[in-house]
Amino acid sequence: MNPAYYPIVKALHLVAMTAWMAGMFYLPRLLAYHAGVKKGSAESNIFKVMERRLLKIIIVPAMLATWVFGIALVILTGYGTPQNPAQWLEAKVVLVLVMSGLHGFLSSSVRKFNRDANTKTPRFYKIINEMITVIFVIIVFLVVLKPF
Repeated sequence: MNPAYYPIVKALHLVAMTAWMAGMFYLPRLLAYHAGVKKGSAESNIFKVMERRLLKIIIVPAMLATWVFGIALVILTGYGTPQNPAQWLEAKVVLVLVMSGLHGFLSSSVRKFNRDANTKTPRFYKIINEMITVIFVIIVFLVVLKPF
């Protein structure tokens, strides 16, 4: 890939990551509020629509784009090769895999709410929300500081 594309790919990666994280911050909050309403109620049905649309229209495409542009950046920069080792990048990838796992868990949670089968408390989803925030902060510091 042409190195002249690096700034464009980096910008696209940042835009996709921002959209993914916005959705990842919002979805657990929706689930926390949803867990606090009566199953089958009008409010519950509204949350179901909101959660499904957020997941399918924003979060899933943004996650996929984040991965695609992130992999493209690795190829463009050569980070992680024997000539250009980057332990910070390895740590980032591990955390992005954890974030992707949380994404999968939230997707599963949305499906459970759609079947009125959720068993988790609002507090549980608030804790998930905080975990996502902490992981996000660590990733940003790894990328900016490249500490190792």
